Amino acid sequence: MSGLIAPADRIFVAGHRGMAGSAILRALTAAGYGQVDQGGALLTATRHDLDLLDPLAVQGWFSRHAPSVVVLAAAKVGGIHANATYPADFLLQNLRIQTNVIETAWRAGVRRLLFLGSSCIYPKFAEQPIPEEALLTGALEPTNEWYAIAKIAGIQLCRALRAQYGFDAISLMPTNLYGPGDNYHAANSHVMAALIQRFRQAAIEGTRGVCCWGTGSPRREFLHVDDLAAAVVFCLEHWDPQAPEAPRTRDGQILEYLNVGTGLDLSIRELAELVALKAGYNGAIAWDVQRPDGTPRKLLDVSRLTALGWQASIPLEQGVAITLAQLGRQPQLLP
Repeated sequence: MSGLIAPADRIFVAGHRGMAGSAILRALTAAGYGQVDQGGALLTATRHDLDLLDPLAVQGWFSRHAPSVVVLAAAKVGGIHANATYPADFLLQNLRIQTNVIETAWRAGVRRLLFLGSSCIYPKFAEQPIPEEALLTGALEPTNEWYAIAKIAGIQLCRALRAQYGFDAISLMPTNLYGPGDNYHAANSHVMAALIQRFRQAAIEGTRGVCCWGTGSPRREFLHVDDLAAAVVFCLEHWDPQAPEAPRTRDGQILEYLNVGTGLDLSIRELAELVALKAGYNGAIAWDVQRPDGTPRKLLDVSRLTALGWQASIPLEQGVAITLAQLGRQPQLLP
């Protein structure tokens, strides 16, 4: 382990019941953090215990539990339909959660904070693969701009606190995630979960046809959530943006946020065919071209994180198969 965090640290994982947060908690536990006999702890709080939308509640919780490291994985999330239906909720709730946790962590003297952003922060027509410098260089994809604007504000708040007060806040931009803990709601899920749900149910029920949204032509990159969790632990241990060997921008400036992905993409049509194969579905696949496609391509440039010494280890075919197998052990999918 690096000296940047230690088993004696009191690490607060905000959003530990979500897909990303639960994976991060598992990874920290497996790596030996939160050693009680050394004064450490892995701290969590349910919504009943702590309302992250309430600044006074957040301040009180930090005062009582005194975390030394914070991982902010809590957020209101959803797919294209959810973003279009609840734009104010996505913007307001995420801004409040981020501001409450980040500002309180800084004021409470937290030593390190890691904020989880999203690849949707980048412009719709950014250069491919997307480098970190693409942030704020163009218009966002309209289908998720409310969520993206909130995430951009979180990243910039972390950067501002580092610049003005020396607060050690770093941010990671994960690409599209999938795996255990995903949301399989019929209307509010992301593309991978939606496809897994549709093809698994179709295979179980013997359905002859499955209809997917859009043309199938957009290209996307997918990262298993356990790989993201491994990247979070790695960066907490090894990434100090101030260090001379740390990644820099193209003009040599300090870089406080890094992309996390596989460096590989495929079309949504290819993804649907892969999921159908792994789910055992042999029927037809139709495409509703009246539905929005979203960004034409979104592949992250992960060269800087790779240069630090980390790269994804779970191939997409293996990850999809594992995810389907895990769902097979559950009595039913979420509604």
